[in-house]
Amino acid sequence: MQEIRFHGRGGQGAVIASKILAATLFKEGKKVLAYPQFGVERRGAPVLAFLRVQDRQDEITIRSGIYNPDFVVVLDPILMGMIDVFDGMKQGGIALINSHLKPEEVPTPFSVKVATVDANSIAIKYGLGSKAQPIVNTAILGAFIKVTGMGDMKSLLKAIEEEIPAKIEENKKAAQEAYEKVIFTGG
Repeated sequence: MQEIRFHGRGGQGAVIASKILAATLFKEGKKVLAYPQFGVERRGAPVLAFLRVQDRQDEITIRSGIYNPDFVVVLDPILMGMIDVFDGMKQGGIALINSHLKPEEVPTPFSVKVATVDANSIAIKYGLGSKAQPIVNTAILGAFIKVTGMGDMKSLLKAIEEEIPAKIEENKKAAQEAYEKVIFTGG
């Protein structure tokens, strides 16, 4: 089983990102379980979303938070100064960070492979959210597919069509551009 933990802020689309990725991987025959963790937080408050994925046909019965993720996806790099997004991450895991920095410029506490993509700029380019609060979920997923190889773009684009209610073409373009622009030096 592979476990993915998403770190974002309310309104950025972390919960929807986990749902879209689950739909993408389900289309490819995988068992998936996606769910959020948040309370009465408001827009802008830290949010966690979790996704478990496995190839086997057994049901996924673990419903707790993900404490030892294989992958961490950070939709807002400011969170890295507030909480330990790498907490419990497996040695050699992959962290995908929404950042204009190069992977080697991102401080990590141990042997973590880092990928970066400037999802904010991509989202703003396609009018997803606002300049002050871009919605980066579909862009970050395009980068995730490229870095991890866990799914393919065709399935992701189909899931975006089915799960996103507005600006479908813009979201698909954002995912494709992030797929092309992600920088991954750890792989």
